[in-house]
Amino acid sequence: MKCTALFYSLLLLGGCATRDVPNPAYYHMDQGNLPKPDVALNIPGLGPCTDSPDRTLHLNSHEPVTVLTHGCFGSSGQFRGLAQVLAFQGQQTACFTYDDRAALTQSAIEMRNAVNQLAEQTQIPQLTVIGHSQGALVARKSFTELPVQPPKHQPELRLVTISGPFDGIASAKTCGKTWLSWVSVGLLPLSCYVVTGAKWMDITYSSRFIREPGVLIPEVGSYLKIDTDETGTCRREQDGRCLESDYVFSLSEQHNPLVEADARASRVLVRAGHVEIVGDKRLAPTKLIAVLQQQGVIRPSAPERLSAFKQMLARVYQDDTMLKQ
Repeated sequence: MKCTALFYSLLLLGGCATRDVPNPAYYHMDQGNLPKPDVALNIPGLGPCTDSPDRTLHLNSHEPVTVLTHGCFGSSGQFRGLAQVLAFQGQQTACFTYDDRAALTQSAIEMRNAVNQLAEQTQIPQLTVIGHSQGALVARKSFTELPVQPPKHQPELRLVTISGPFDGIASAKTCGKTWLSWVSVGLLPLSCYVVTGAKWMDITYSSRFIREPGVLIPEVGSYLKIDTDETGTCRREQDGRCLESDYVFSLSEQHNPLVEADARASRVLVRAGHVEIVGDKRLAPTKLIAVLQQQGVIRPSAPERLSAFKQMLARVYQDDTMLKQ
């Protein structure tokens, strides 16, 4: 009975939702005010922030790059809209994709290798990595001491995490109780693995990944930790009724003193739902954009371009309400 209840609860882990079917209409994105590209790169795990099968990156090798990474059941296309927001401000992006069932340290190593290759093959002066949800765990871990070869050219590093469950995922608590493995005659670990994959050992409150998050490497100049108060938020409404909650992680799940104690870390609390904060194909992440502009991650819009900025948001996110604001 307990294993059955566990199996059901694990289906809700990590903000997982139904994975979108790739839509060719979202394979391309506006170039906005991006600098002229001078290199074409093929780096495992890195590609444009679309779901296009062509993963070639076209970048200006002397301008900063922002790397975005998704959470559970996410994809590069999830950040197509945010990438276009950055493009409007002349900031180029790439998206990192990974197996969201793999061990998180493995995904972090793959990410670090990918961004190191990006640094090796360009002369970019600054690299910003933004991770959401499970991607926040992967992104931060990628900037700790890992068995990877450092790049010869090291850009300035900046880290941003959003809604990351740094204290472990509450619904996975049972998986972290090792004594239950004996009681269940091995069925507990098997159930945890079947539902979440190898990462199940990393997402529990008692895991080494959570209890020993590691120290950020010296090359990281700043770390912005955005936590979301998701209480009472709604992902989908109809006739004033909430059909699908946007509550995934509590503030206590996102709080880890060892992560926040770093002198380079600054924490911002936002009242927003788990999906709302990063947006989707129809919902613009206005709260996140405001925070990232305040923190200098996204360039602010000049007053004379505010109208064009709102029109871009309405077009990208197919949201006519943006035009009325």
